[in-house]
Amino acid sequence: MHDHDRAVENKHLHMNKNNKNKLASTHIYPFAIETAGTWHEMAIELTQEIGRRITTITEDTRETTFLFQRLSMALQRGNAVSFHNTMVT
Repeated sequence: MHDHDRAVENKHLHMNKNNKNKLASTHIYPFAIETAGTWHEMAIELTQEIGRRITTITEDTRETTFLFQRLSMALQRGNAVSFHNTMVT
């Protein structure tokens, strides 16, 4: 094995170790958004909290709005794919 290959392998092992440490401190909170765009109150609160935390890091007060927009666009894309898949070609 060449020095370069060892360096790459060590880098990947280090990255995997860091990712596992991050995952251990990560909390996963699944929530659903109706395909019609209706949000449950808990989903709104969670999204707002995530937005506040991002804002704390980036100091951009628009982050919560951007997060809601990204989630809404993902929902619309999913709806478009679902609708497109119902078409007979």
